[in-house]
Amino acid sequence: MGRHMICAAESQMPNLLNETSGLMAFVRTVEAGSFSAAARNLDTTPSAVSKSVARLEKNIGARLFLRSTRALTLTQDGQIFFERVAPLLRDLETSDEVIGSHAALSGRLRVSMPSELAPLMLPRLFTRFAADNPNLHLDIGLTDRFVDLIREDYDVVLRAGNPTQGELIVRHLADLPMVIVASPVFLATWGNPLSVEGLIAVPFARYALGGLIQPVRLADGKSFVPGGRVDCDSGAALIQAALAGLGAAYLLRCLVTKELQAGALVALASEIALPSLPFNALHAFGRTVPSRVKLFCDFMAREARAIEAM
Repeated sequence: MGRHMICAAESQMPNLLNETSGLMAFVRTVEAGSFSAAARNLDTTPSAVSKSVARLEKNIGARLFLRSTRALTLTQDGQIFFERVAPLLRDLETSDEVIGSHAALSGRLRVSMPSELAPLMLPRLFTRFAADNPNLHLDIGLTDRFVDLIREDYDVVLRAGNPTQGELIVRHLADLPMVIVASPVFLATWGNPLSVEGLIAVPFARYALGGLIQPVRLADGKSFVPGGRVDCDSGAALIQAALAGLGAAYLLRCLVTKELQAGALVALASEIALPSLPFNALHAFGRTVPSRVKLFCDFMAREARAIEAM
């Protein structure tokens, strides 16, 4: 069904080139969640948005939304069409920025980044990048979940870990080392394990994501799910649990640099090699990258290398 709709849409491409208003109304409705919200975004009326979408549906011969008095639901064909069209419209909207790439940055830059890394990145971002680009409006979202970049209208997403989302453009920024840490009191009680088997026997403050305990990964590709009585869904909580002696914690080294330097935490099982976590910037602009996005990614690549060395 979905492939049939896309083929039909592509065969109708000359008509779609005259449907800019309908395409924009459709994409904004998906992003905003309703005709009313899309109308506010487009500075028009809900009726006009609804009619534009209906005309687009008639043109491509497929229903994009299921409508009721209480809800507006995207159909399967609508989802496929949105994933195809939204990046193209985004490229079109920002093509003028590529031509004027040497001009001062302006407009809105919406970024999502991990809350754990925000204390390390935001001071640099605000005191350097923002200060150098006074006409740029920054919209920063902090979350550890992987946002839907297109549907939630983000320009760039910064994430630690291997990317899993579709056809997004991935720019590698740095490789962030991992470390296992524990408090001196914990170390005095449990000792410092010299083998993987000894490490497995140590209780951990465990990272729980979506209710699932995340494994401790080793550089040789092996992993194990640690035992322990404290589960946390953030690095900040894991650090506090480790400081309190409630368990070892498997973390990005950059998050505990100060605690390690002060001796409040100690690197555990340092003879056991751990992997680094890739740190990436992701966007959906394809080859037509707006200057504000490109220069932001350039800036973050330089700053990420400083974090990598911590």
